[in-house]
Amino acid sequence: MNRRLALTQLAALCAATASPAAFAQPDKAITIVVPYAPGGTTDLLGRLLAQHMSPLLGRTMIVENKPGAGSGVGAAHVARAAADGNTLLVATSTTLAINPWLYKQLAYDPAKDFAPIGMIGAVPLLVVVNPSLPVKTIAELVALSKSRPGGLVYGSAGNGSPHHLGAEMFKAATGANLKHVPYRGSGPAITDLLGGQIDLMFSDIPPALGHVKAGKLRAIAVTSAKRQPAVADVPTIAESGQAGTKDFEAVAWQSVVAPAGTPPELINRYAEALAKVMKEPALRARLEGDGFEPVSAPMSPAQLGAYQRSETERWGKVVRASGTTID
Repeated sequence: MNRRLALTQLAALCAATASPAAFAQPDKAITIVVPYAPGGTTDLLGRLLAQHMSPLLGRTMIVENKPGAGSGVGAAHVARAAADGNTLLVATSTTLAINPWLYKQLAYDPAKDFAPIGMIGAVPLLVVVNPSLPVKTIAELVALSKSRPGGLVYGSAGNGSPHHLGAEMFKAATGANLKHVPYRGSGPAITDLLGGQIDLMFSDIPPALGHVKAGKLRAIAVTSAKRQPAVADVPTIAESGQAGTKDFEAVAWQSVVAPAGTPPELINRYAEALAKVMKEPALRARLEGDGFEPVSAPMSPAQLGAYQRSETERWGKVVRASGTTID
């Protein structure tokens, strides 16, 4: 009898352990890891997702910032986390599609270490110039860069950043003569742009928007496929008519992933909650007002995985063409 009871209890324990319900611990918070410092676009997105997804999941969600190595520190942390549904990552195009080409040694495998959940949206870049530069259009910018022996100087948030690679993609498409100066973040680059130490920048919209409205910077184009509500009067690069830019698009993107091996039932539950959140009109209006482009239609985990693979190939070509590597 005792042996039978022990076997019954063992079977029940195994069943409970194997059940996805065992991973959904309502008394334990879900941690959303943001692989960047507080205050940036990714941090804002993580906090908004925690706020809006928590009621749908019936779980407390908290944000933990783990910056460093171009989002690599936070990504590696999540890659090593237990696949129990209690740890998620706000992963960017840098995390999943660019870093594999930049770093000679990466502490995680973007293709194997994560389970895709869903897309949040895109971060278009704004081409801004110092007002002293005599250009108001992309065509004028390209022409001026080619007319100057040393070309024009652009700043970025750092080597391998979307700002850097977006500008390199633009150079390859148009033949513009642009020289790169990397900074440690967008803030210092914008400061030098305001001071005239550099000529232009491919910037996130939020940090540049106030300066544009104040007339301290001039916005001449956005890098997305369509115009952005936050700067509705600014045309896309593709609208410029400049040779090589007909289908131009260079945007960073943000998604949510979990450690590989997280039960599919939990992945699907989180994907459904994310899809509902991204349809909320108030949230979409908030994000668009900040220069973010929310996903237009929900992307399933499988679709996000396919998109990540295609983006890895696309950005790989850009990184190789730029010759940028990071030890």
